[in-house]
Amino acid sequence: MRRSYPFLRIAWLLIAGIVAAAVGNLAGAEEGEKIVAPVSAKTITVKNDAEFREAVRRAQPGTVIRIQTGQYAGDVWIENLHGRQNAPIVIEGADPQNPPVFTGGSTGWQISEGSYFILRHLRFRGHKVNGLNIDDGGSFDTPTHHIRLEHIVVEDVGPVGNCDGIKLSGVTDFVVADCRIEGWGGQAVDMVGCHRGVIERCLFKGKKGFSQDTGPQAKGGSTQIVIRQCRFVDAAKRCVQLGGSTGLAFFRPRGVLYEAKDLLVEDCLFVGGEAAVSFVGVDGAVFRHNTIVRPQIWVARILQETREPGFVPSRNGVFERNLIVFRSDLRDFVNVGPYTAPETFRFAENWWFCEDRPAASRPRLLVPESGGIYGQDPRLRQVAEDRWVVENPAARDFGARQNP
Repeated sequence: MRRSYPFLRIAWLLIAGIVAAAVGNLAGAEEGEKIVAPVSAKTITVKNDAEFREAVRRAQPGTVIRIQTGQYAGDVWIENLHGRQNAPIVIEGADPQNPPVFTGGSTGWQISEGSYFILRHLRFRGHKVNGLNIDDGGSFDTPTHHIRLEHIVVEDVGPVGNCDGIKLSGVTDFVVADCRIEGWGGQAVDMVGCHRGVIERCLFKGKKGFSQDTGPQAKGGSTQIVIRQCRFVDAAKRCVQLGGSTGLAFFRPRGVLYEAKDLLVEDCLFVGGEAAVSFVGVDGAVFRHNTIVRPQIWVARILQETREPGFVPSRNGVFERNLIVFRSDLRDFVNVGPYTAPETFRFAENWWFCEDRPAASRPRLLVPESGGIYGQDPRLRQVAEDRWVVENPAARDFGARQNP
């Protein structure tokens, strides 16, 4: 039975304004507090494990550590890595085309309590628990902040269980850009109690033999996270998870009654995977202008896994201007679990096409969709494993607006 909820239109205008303001504030923070290594930085070049660990131990604001090409040991522990806004600490591969590789051990690097640092042109491979783990050292009131991860590659972590490519706990004002994560157990990027972050232009690729529960996940009270222009290739059971399941003791800040809030996913490409997006215990998230190609089981999921007293049901999600190409063996369009509020979700102006049965393109949704397009072929053509182009001019305003 289809029901209409006229009062929700006003609510959605308010929610859209809140998310837009959050994203605007984040963009302003990126511009206003961009961290760039000064010309006068002290540069140290290292070529083995001992030199690298000593250089990190002595790093001061403005230090640039360049790691020569080669293989290095994992289980690196770094504590109190603090630069300054105009003098960040930079740790980078000396040769961007042939970066150093950190292998083995439980975790590639563990960085606890830091600020104003940049990691770039580094590779992590074959760790049992996490590839790169950055946290606040358990001091919830003093997060690690203003960090950039650029051109990082993480491979073969796990292979099963809660083993993450990149784990961020209690991190604020961060950017993860131009990274590649391939083969992991739990989450590709696990954000617990993180705020004001951007993940952009990254590739998440699944690998046989790895459980890959989710791609990027924002939970534990996380807010104002943007995921944009990323590519997902057979990436996970839940390619992007907006929310999740977190023990109450790990929420940052303490006492919030949602897993995540004010999240945005846009201009991404999803190929395969069980479901492109899952809204889990979230209180407001927007999934817009994404291209979804042949999801295996569902297009989206609305779930509730944290059920403590007073905890909000998964609610206030927006799914709009997406381009979805699927096959008729899809189990369902949107999987809705118990203890959720699907009536508060909004579906608008999505382009749906069932490529083997165009007449079956109209989705079954729990709330009416406004302005949807059904059964028209967008003429989506694959030009590379992770590149698709839209050849129908009428469909070019739907899905990812830039080829991610």
